[in-house]
Amino acid sequence: MTTTHPKITIIGAGGFVFPFRLIGDLVSFPALRSATLSLMDIDAGRLARVAGATRELVTHHGFDTVVEETTDRRQALQDADVVIITFQVGGVESYRHDVEIPRRYGVDQTVGDTVGPGGVFRFLRSVNAYEAIAADAREVCPDAQVINYANPMAMATAFLNAKGLRTVGLCHSVQGTTRMLARTLGVPYDEVSYKCAGINHQSWILEFRHGTEDLYPRLRETMRVRHLPGQAAAGLTVDDGDHSEAAEAASTYEGGNEQVRTTIMDAFGYFQTESSHHASEYLPYFRKNPELVTEYIPERWDYYEICASHDESGDVHTQLAKLKDNLAPSVEYGASIVNSMVTGRPSVIYGNVPNSLGSSSGSGGSSGSSGAGIISNLPSDACVEVPCLVDHNGVQPTAVGDLPPQLAAVNRTNIGVQTLAVQAALTGNRENVYHAVMLDPLTSALLTVEQIRQMTDELLEAHAELLPEALKPAARPVTV
Repeated sequence: MTTTHPKITIIGAGGFVFPFRLIGDLVSFPALRSATLSLMDIDAGRLARVAGATRELVTHHGFDTVVEETTDRRQALQDADVVIITFQVGGVESYRHDVEIPRRYGVDQTVGDTVGPGGVFRFLRSVNAYEAIAADAREVCPDAQVINYANPMAMATAFLNAKGLRTVGLCHSVQGTTRMLARTLGVPYDEVSYKCAGINHQSWILEFRHGTEDLYPRLRETMRVRHLPGQAAAGLTVDDGDHSEAAEAASTYEGGNEQVRTTIMDAFGYFQTESSHHASEYLPYFRKNPELVTEYIPERWDYYEICASHDESGDVHTQLAKLKDNLAPSVEYGASIVNSMVTGRPSVIYGNVPNSLGSSSGSGGSSGSSGAGIISNLPSDACVEVPCLVDHNGVQPTAVGDLPPQLAAVNRTNIGVQTLAVQAALTGNRENVYHAVMLDPLTSALLTVEQIRQMTDELLEAHAELLPEALKPAARPVTV
């Protein structure tokens, strides 16, 4: 990117919390304060609230940032240099179907937005929106860098790339987990080095070091003592009489109860980057029945319930007050990507990209092929999460090579769900929807093929209005 006045478009800018925090990140970089921020949302009321707060923020700090607001997607995309996607199609009402219908069949998802029936249908009900964005972007900003923050990250990012948009998917799991582990070990985060690779929400911390010290031996011992039953009298919680920074920073979501992730590390050798609540959905070991769920996760964290009870009224104003007092970037990667592209100043981020970008031809191979991708023992049609260099040339993934074979095998159990859901969206083959849900590790551990078909039929019916035409449930014969 050569312009010093980039146009940055945010699709879904009226969201509860995240879009405005992202705007604060962007204008915290001096090189981006002369940008045009084009804020787009289909809800004009929510959009006006965020746009108004943005104008107040840039006026307070005396920046010359141009703030546009529009409900017209094509207008927002026109001549954009960067397009940031952050939305959930269907809102809380659609999300309710994702969690409540599977729960009736015994598939209890604490979040339901990544794989499993919830992840598959969150993606499928978003496909029409992605198609429309891609169609407009190919015409009015074909060279834009697209940054996707929408879940399910791997499915959405893979689809957008397949539609011809240069897309990187961003999450905060790597940053959050490495910070939590540094606090747990009492090591200053700015002195830690690490390397991660895998897939979104199931990336593996392959190296974790403090200077020349390999922190893994101490990490394994500490996590076992704090989180595995029988290892210490402290039980499952970090606050076991330890009132250190690590204990104080622990939460129900991350750090406070890590029995699931510690069990995964004990079994497969490496720590993974998504919370124990989320991680318990992606494998067949932890949620087979309510008793087992309680054993591994005594205190439930339920994202649907959090979303359903959310009071949005004060969020933007609370953030605005904080950003007026202290304008500094958060741990999110989005703004640093734009800053590096504008200034050429290199940065390293963890991004979700097509694994096929690691092949010499740059094109995807058959599922299951090896040796050609960024992660060479994962399928070339996977979307992988890896370290990426960013500068004037954009986001450039770095080659990882082979993961330890057991880690690649765990990733492949989730990749199968993701790639089949994407195939359903690309081809309109409704059978691939059933295949995706059938191959989900937790679902397949709990239900028969026929039960999965019945549950998937209910989900297709519940989401019919938002699905691509080819995936809508077949018309039922009229009985007289």
